[in-house]
Amino acid sequence: MNYLMAIDAGTGSVRAVIFDMSGNQISVAQKEWTHLEEEGVPNSMSFDFEANWTLTCRCIKESLESANLSGDDIAALSATSMREGIVLYDNMGRELWAVANVDARAGDEVRFLKENFKGIEEEFYAESGQTFALGAIPRIMWLKNNRPDMYEKVAKIYMIGDWILAKLSGVIASDPSNGGTTGIFSLKNRNWASDMSRKVGLKDDMFPTVLEVGTLMGSVTKKASKESGLSTETKVVMGGGDVQLGSAGLGVVDVGQAAILGGSFWQQVVNIDKNTPPPKDMGIRVNTHVVPSLSQAEGITFFSGLVMRWFRDAFCDIEKLEAAERGVDVYKVLEEKASKVSVGSYGILPIFSDSMKYGKWYHAAPSFLNLNINSATCNRASMFRSLQENAAIVSAINLDKIEKFTGVKIETIVFAGGASKGELWSQIVADVTGCRVKIPRVTEATALGAAMAAGVGIGVYKSITKAAHELVVWDRVYEPNFENKKVYDEIKIKFEKAYEVQLKLVDDNITTSMWMAPGLTL
Repeated sequence: MNYLMAIDAGTGSVRAVIFDMSGNQISVAQKEWTHLEEEGVPNSMSFDFEANWTLTCRCIKESLESANLSGDDIAALSATSMREGIVLYDNMGRELWAVANVDARAGDEVRFLKENFKGIEEEFYAESGQTFALGAIPRIMWLKNNRPDMYEKVAKIYMIGDWILAKLSGVIASDPSNGGTTGIFSLKNRNWASDMSRKVGLKDDMFPTVLEVGTLMGSVTKKASKESGLSTETKVVMGGGDVQLGSAGLGVVDVGQAAILGGSFWQQVVNIDKNTPPPKDMGIRVNTHVVPSLSQAEGITFFSGLVMRWFRDAFCDIEKLEAAERGVDVYKVLEEKASKVSVGSYGILPIFSDSMKYGKWYHAAPSFLNLNINSATCNRASMFRSLQENAAIVSAINLDKIEKFTGVKIETIVFAGGASKGELWSQIVADVTGCRVKIPRVTEATALGAAMAAGVGIGVYKSITKAAHELVVWDRVYEPNFENKKVYDEIKIKFEKAYEVQLKLVDDNITTSMWMAPGLTL
């Protein structure tokens, strides 16, 4: 039994990834899954636990087959998942109801809470670091209001990663890093704050045992062994939230360390002492980390990767053809062209994601400002570069907010995710932030973090922190160009002023917000 398995339940897919004990990836199997809108329930995204368990088992089997391994070769496993997604159970340990993290059905409940419990969101945020926008309380309240018979049967709540571990081990438990994203949690105590639930008229006895990441839960049950192909000797270990375990997989496990995770959405995370109170303006999210002594301040930049994909598909057919002829990725072609564009992209200002305003969070209408009709300067290459620069600028604004309330001075940033493959984009992040940027060699940081947890559970590693120090290696390092930073500092000021004006157009019902938090009224 010389291998570790990580099961990564993301928003759009589930993966089973096998690592050796040195952190080398051996195989991966992935299956997409779909979250379905319930009939007659706008903005709902239900998590189909029956179909998705079948997909999870298929991933496990295929990852074993592709590595030419059997279930007996897996010493231990753990799981990580999308945060905020919840599964509710009855008192017999059976799933009743589940929603994915993207479920936004509870807008009316968010408004009800804000209007009828004045100041309670601020009170809960001060303890949990979470607002109602992404939390579990409005969703559970929706269930109580709309499915009262089902609500009465609810005995336990936990997260989607916990659900996978429960299916495998028969043990129902949660961890601080994922459970904390429900918003019914204490950052300082790293445990449920059940009085929050009671204060808004919900059950206060539905919270399972909290286990720290890396805690041994048990072994794969006989039933799960038959379904998944794993051995009953394989140990099951508590995992955690995808961003926090992904941070461990990037080596971001010490106080003051920072990372930008550049995927479909971008997250900017900074490790802080767990006793650091969240900011009074509720501008930034604060989560429990997988390292017990730490919390993690988090900024979120919406749609940065998705906007780039939209731009590619809407405007870049010529670059797609060129990439196909050369046998390279289309983003490589776009970056080559964008690298010839002057710093600042000739003044083009993209208006897509705003910096994070967690307490009142909405976006302007998507647009480009300052375009002109000179095709030599206003073209696909300059617009592409402007999007790269803008993602970095919004990230820098979020990091500035984190520095302000934590007092942490950020000098080095770990940059990971699909965006970090771009050499130009990595350099732009360094230039905009004025920080050294390090690119890790690992391609599956979240899964590696879960594998670290599995290894901790069976004593292969002493702790998540020690595992990260031992396993994470670096591929590239970028030093900032401070002359470029002067240009970007000026653009950052212009962007913030322009975005404020663009939000006013939404307020005046002239343009339509790209995204608005559930329950928000302007």
